[in-house]
Amino acid sequence: MEKAADYASTKRITGNIFKGSVGNLIEWYDWYVYSAFAVYFSAEFFPAGDSTSQLLNTAAIFAVGFLMRPIGSLIMGRYADRHGRRAALTLSITIMAAGSLIIACTPGYSSIGVMAPVILVLARILQGLSLGGEYGTSATYLSEMASSGRRGYYSSFQYVTLVAGQLTALGVQIILQQVLSEPDMNSWGWRIPFVIGAMGALAVLWLRRSMDESDQFEKMGKERRTNAGTLKVLMKYPKAVWTVVGLTLGGTVAFYTYTTYLQKFMINTSGIPKETVSWINFAALFIFIILQPLAGMLSDRIGRRPLLMGFGILGTILTVPIFLLLEQTQNPTGAFLLMMTGLIIVTGYTSINAIVKAELFPTQIRALGVGFPYALTVAIFGGTAEFIALWMKSMGVEWLFYVYVALCIAISFFTYWRMTESSKDSHLESELKAEKVEISDSGHSM
Repeated sequence: MEKAADYASTKRITGNIFKGSVGNLIEWYDWYVYSAFAVYFSAEFFPAGDSTSQLLNTAAIFAVGFLMRPIGSLIMGRYADRHGRRAALTLSITIMAAGSLIIACTPGYSSIGVMAPVILVLARILQGLSLGGEYGTSATYLSEMASSGRRGYYSSFQYVTLVAGQLTALGVQIILQQVLSEPDMNSWGWRIPFVIGAMGALAVLWLRRSMDESDQFEKMGKERRTNAGTLKVLMKYPKAVWTVVGLTLGGTVAFYTYTTYLQKFMINTSGIPKETVSWINFAALFIFIILQPLAGMLSDRIGRRPLLMGFGILGTILTVPIFLLLEQTQNPTGAFLLMMTGLIIVTGYTSINAIVKAELFPTQIRALGVGFPYALTVAIFGGTAEFIALWMKSMGVEWLFYVYVALCIAISFFTYWRMTESSKDSHLESELKAEKVEISDSGHSM
């Protein structure tokens, strides 16, 4: 009987995490398609100037989408803490579907003039709002649904699906590159992946409606829900908020540098052909996905802090050498190995950052606490990483960007150094223990 109950519990956890994760995949696919196909549609919306200036314009809009993420996390985090994780995740995927469909259908600059980039900005604003709410709510849901002692493993699937979304975008790009000519890709082929994203989001909308709500939220009383998800409650946890900011700063800059900007860096700086770069990115990110649950399981055994410390030390020391070597190589194997080195280092952050943040906050403020300070930090530093890199390249001082990334990681290292082991001082675990004591006491009183 006990084995059957354990099996049923594991099946329920796995099923719900799958439903939450596949939605996360589609959300991030829709987000990354913009970056992956910017090299093709930038001229469609910004026809004047050279390739670097066109990419600079699309990167600026990419940053605008990031700037909307704090607002999205504030709205959706409050909604998730008051009305449930499932309701918030369902709403976020609906908004993302709308943004992707708008981009897919927007005519180019030659047809409607300045309205083309204006509509593009509005669509990215919608996607930014959606993604801002998705991250904090998804991290909260995965952490709350996971079983005790395996939270690092289960929550690592947030970045498995996050990177899988990017990998899917690259996979679609590779297929289209084989099927369509470059003029067709520049003219209309880039619209196809946005249509795929919108249709995928609608399918996920149906899946998410059948998800279970997390037990932690269900057990939160009506009175606590009324006061949940507000900035007033969040400000009662200043140390946790600043820990999220410090935890995220270096990680988000490194992550977007190695997974988003590196594609353009290999094309623009290293001089490697677009098609070859797509294959390098696909192979490296595929391995990166596999590393996430392995590192998550490791954190369940040895703790979260050692992995974060490893990322902080190695990222600070090796970032500049990696980029200096990469800018000098046109060898695909060498470029792949350098990218893979960076991604292995970043795994120390990506695999566990969701669970570390979730462990810092109680249930009534968890979605907002995880999402809002994270989104602010990502908007300021992660969303602008590509823009800063391209701007420094246009100014002829691209090497300064390598130093900038290393310094951001160094700042986060001091946070990791000073923080306690979150898995041992976790609100998630303390709430569960309190529930067990309450149940035990009520049993004795009977």
